[in-house]
Amino acid sequence: MDNKEFRQRLLRRSFDFAVRSMELVDQLPSKSISLQTIGKQFIRSATSVGANIMEAQASPTKKDFANFINHALKSANESAFWLLLFKENKSISTNTLLVSLLKEVRELAKILGAILSTIRKTKKTTVA
Repeated sequence: MDNKEFRQRLLRRSFDFAVRSMELVDQLPSKSISLQTIGKQFIRSATSVGANIMEAQASPTKKDFANFINHALKSANESAFWLLLFKENKSISTNTLLVSLLKEVRELAKILGAILSTIRKTKKTTVA
């Protein structure tokens, strides 16, 4: 897989994650203020993953690229936190969508972390 295909697949995965995240939030009980509040936070972080990946791909410099990827990673980690809260909540059944979103966000975080690691290694070898 070449670099362009990898970037397109990563963006597609993050987009699909955001869409599926919206589906999960739409299933939350509307009478629960705490779940609705967490749902709003989750949607912000879940959609931020893909938005930052898209911004990174349009970055004019490597530094900007790294910053956007770093923000995407932070958003992925935040999303995982909200998903774990949902999973622990007694009024939400742990359904397959929730479990698959948690798995996907962890995989996205690993990919984003690996990208940042590669950038840092490249930076060190360029300077040395």
